[in-house]
Amino acid sequence: MNLFKQKVTYYYDEEFGTFNYSTTHPMKPLRVAITDDLVGHYGLKQYMNCIDQSFVQTYIKRVDEDVLTQFHSYEYIDLIKIITPENKCQYEDQLYRFNFMEDCPVLDRLFDFCLCQTSGSVGAACVIADQKSNIAINWSGGLHHAKQSEASGFCYVNDCVLGILELLKTYQRVLYVDIDIHHGDGVEEAFYLTDRVMTCSFHKFKEYFPGTGHIDDVGHDKGKYYAVNFPLNEGLNDDSIQYIFKPVIDKIMENFRPDVVMLQGGTDSLSGDRLGCFNLSIKGHGTCIEYLKKFNVPIIMVGGGGYTLRNVPRCWTYETSLALNVPIQDNIPDESDYKVYFGPEYKLHLPISNMEEQNSKDYLEKNIVQILENLKQINPGCAQIDHHAIGKESRQKVDYQELFSEYRDNREEMQIEQNQDQQE
Repeated sequence: MNLFKQKVTYYYDEEFGTFNYSTTHPMKPLRVAITDDLVGHYGLKQYMNCIDQSFVQTYIKRVDEDVLTQFHSYEYIDLIKIITPENKCQYEDQLYRFNFMEDCPVLDRLFDFCLCQTSGSVGAACVIADQKSNIAINWSGGLHHAKQSEASGFCYVNDCVLGILELLKTYQRVLYVDIDIHHGDGVEEAFYLTDRVMTCSFHKFKEYFPGTGHIDDVGHDKGKYYAVNFPLNEGLNDDSIQYIFKPVIDKIMENFRPDVVMLQGGTDSLSGDRLGCFNLSIKGHGTCIEYLKKFNVPIIMVGGGGYTLRNVPRCWTYETSLALNVPIQDNIPDESDYKVYFGPEYKLHLPISNMEEQNSKDYLEKNIVQILENLKQINPGCAQIDHHAIGKESRQKVDYQELFSEYRDNREEMQIEQNQDQQE
């Protein structure tokens, strides 16, 4: 690919797969590296603008502590910058204050981890805002639990919020859709008082982390009715997710009329997830992105939860193919460096379990009726915008085609030099 001209932009940085929470921690950044391996060996990269952190930082937008503190507190980011596994005993009070507990351990190179993850979502927002792609993908993002001054649920920096803040510099209305099994509490909390961002979360409720996301939580002040929560029970299957997703999204599109959508595609809602209790197939999970595409609104696709290591890459690779409208075979490519992870079936799609569906049609219908009634309370396409403070001219336009060609040439020169050094 010679120019930045594809309709889909794909972010992945090789450094991301090297981060590690701990040996026993369920969150494995390696899953994103395996996803990238499959995306490559299925031949999907040829159809996308493939960018990494260096490209974002050099040519699109410098993502640093100034960007992180557009949402997070200075004290919180300052701690993330200096904390290490070796010195953490010196900061016990701050660690307790900012909720660095067992779920959110102190990672080695934590600040670098946060920048790497966030660069993808902010970079994706810039690419979409500059109308250089219709879809932008960052599977390393989607860490939706992080609060302004609190780590939570394996999340340290909320790249979803930061990406949306970037979008709001250009767009009037942003829709955030969350199909992770856990409620998207950090994103909802960030935009609970505004009518410019609608959050819509489909999640397990009752005796389940984070314990928020009641159907009556609808937003407040200007944001009243701009938070949509669909609480669910165990065993959600493909038929049920399609039954509830379509009418809710239809009504949101009709009344809110978003300019752009961010889809948080956590895969812990898949059947057989290590921490989940839903029963979606990979194809069932993918119906959400398929349906959103029908509205012809720009989409940012980010990752999220997902704790059965072999299933996360299956799902995200499949959904990358859906974004591209490029069918891929069911057999895992023989060339994959991680093929051993997918045995003994070595297939992309697997059957779901025999888990009981505990969401009755009556229960789902009752929730649909209440949510649609709430959505009737908002005025179609209405949001109070300060056009002087935030407008399309607030973002500097970028010549992506020229920059992408320059970047590609520089990368090729660096690769040649590395090969020569290795030979010597």
